[in-house]
Amino acid sequence: MCNLYRMTKGTQEVARMFAVEPDLSANYGAEVYPGYPGLVIAEGRARAMTWGFPLVMKGRQGQPLKPKPVTNAREDKLTTPFWRESFVARRCLVPVSQWAEAEGEKGRMTRTWYGLPDHDVFAVAGLWRRSVEWGDVYTVVMVDGHPQMAEVHDRMPLILSHAAQRYWLEGTPEDALALCQTWEDAITVEQTPERWAGGGCEPEQTLLF
Repeated sequence: MCNLYRMTKGTQEVARMFAVEPDLSANYGAEVYPGYPGLVIAEGRARAMTWGFPLVMKGRQGQPLKPKPVTNAREDKLTTPFWRESFVARRCLVPVSQWAEAEGEKGRMTRTWYGLPDHDVFAVAGLWRRSVEWGDVYTVVMVDGHPQMAEVHDRMPLILSHAAQRYWLEGTPEDALALCQTWEDAITVEQTPERWAGGGCEPEQTLLF
């Protein structure tokens, strides 16, 4: 997932899908980019958070720089210090309509969109926490890529079936780790002529821990 996805439904509709309370003040775009708000299911509510855990950066002279949003968490890194506390105590669901990958020659990349057949919205696994920099923030958990996208990217979001969602939210860390598997069923692939420029970053620039 290279830092771009779609969420095309409103807060109330998504809240009904996931049987949670809607935060009617939630504000997010139909296309979600790093550092911008996205809709998240956490603590029994559908609410907006900023996409990306802030990574504190320093310049060559040690001066503080603007933090970078870390939007993706590898499943094999969830118990490392950067993610551990959120993985243990603050797992969430991220409603997604489609996610995008950059495809093609560097500098001329286009957007290819992936989703699930017959699903306007599905849930991917996430983590969240509170931050000084941007308030409540979230990240998306990544696993090995699906065979249908093998030529484009080797990672994809951790898609959760309806049955798996409760275990991700309420289960033990061991339960959650057991869910970290590549989606086995078919996915949809929509290649487009849309230029990737302006849609996040190219793969080699993605911050993925």
